[in-house]
Amino acid sequence: MVNRQLRRRRGAGLRGAATLELFYDLVFVFSITQVSHLLAHHLSWAGVGQSLIVLLAVWWSWNYTTWATNELDPETNAVRLLLIALMLGSMLMAISIPDAFGDRGLLFAIAYVSVQVGRHAFLVFAASEKGSIERDQAGRILAWFACAGVFWIAGGLVEGDMRVWIWLFALVLDYVAPMILFPVPGRPRLTAQSWHIATDHFAERFGLFVIAALGETIILTGATTAAHDLDPATLFAFVQAFVGTAALWWLYFTARHELGEQALAREATRTRRARDVYTYGHVLIVAGIIATAVGDELVIAHPLDQLAPAQTMAVSAGPIVFLSAQLLFRLRVNRRVDFGRLAAIGACIAIALFSGSTPSLAVGGVLVAVLLGVVLLDERSRRLPPHSAPGGEDDDSCHHLLRGLRRIRTRDLPSSRHPG
Repeated sequence: MVNRQLRRRRGAGLRGAATLELFYDLVFVFSITQVSHLLAHHLSWAGVGQSLIVLLAVWWSWNYTTWATNELDPETNAVRLLLIALMLGSMLMAISIPDAFGDRGLLFAIAYVSVQVGRHAFLVFAASEKGSIERDQAGRILAWFACAGVFWIAGGLVEGDMRVWIWLFALVLDYVAPMILFPVPGRPRLTAQSWHIATDHFAERFGLFVIAALGETIILTGATTAAHDLDPATLFAFVQAFVGTAALWWLYFTARHELGEQALAREATRTRRARDVYTYGHVLIVAGIIATAVGDELVIAHPLDQLAPAQTMAVSAGPIVFLSAQLLFRLRVNRRVDFGRLAAIGACIAIALFSGSTPSLAVGGVLVAVLLGVVLLDERSRRLPPHSAPGGEDDDSCHHLLRGLRRIRTRDLPSSRHPG
């Protein structure tokens, strides 16, 4: 029998993440660590591609659980048991990540499919009534997961490049489905307004995942430093990496996190913006943080060495991806180009291309200086009146001037159609 009490009551007031959700996130701290190690040990285009496939699968698993717990009540025993079961499946995914493209590929695929299909089977049969919009939504998503799951498991059964291509196709199915709102043959199309979002809970959950990714960066920085002799160059590289991580935190949580909550304020566009800014946009932010952690590890391990071109790209990739994600974030929320971030991205790309004979410590230092420059620009913008902040949310001075001139023309001057 369906238990409607498993769902949260709408309009029950502000609420944050439950302790069980924080417990659930601990699995993904481990998952991020595993992805970082996979990338660090395979610094090649093939290694980047494999790490990205694994990260996208891990992110998709966490993301859909967050959407589910936005509606489910984690204080009920049934939902608690569901989340604990999902934790177990996610742990199996995490432990198989280092060899996901080797002997543990099938384990990774089965664990991933079990998490995705199991969660939404629960939503269909245990947490929604027959004929309800909730059951229709969950059923459509379940059908798409089942379809993609065939390719995930098929990929786990083959080896080499064939696994990569099959899993890429499975990811395309997974990631395209929300864009087209999970169409099912013979069923009417859904609208984005069919989904309801508790905005306070939603923004907090994604912010907590960013914290988990930053935590992995801190852990990797500390572990790498502890494993080497603490000479002045290594200590300087450690401080430099720590300052860079703090800059990433500052850039995300000072202003852009608030922008995300503003993006969910309007009900008419809430679901689509939540999908674009959080479901799709935040995976780029997390990828940038992971790449930064790997770059910091390289600099700390070889502070005075000249890096190979691939290593220089790896050190620069983190800030480039992170700032690009924030640029797209602001463009989607406010429909404005953040020229400060655009210039910073250009500077990071130039560093990646033209610093081949420079010691890694200097390369990392310039990248951190670029991040701190963006922090200063943000702080300056926050202290200026809204209409004065360049590229700010309310930078509409020309629009207001033209509107004022129109008012003068229509109210204070004779009408042009009736000359006096």
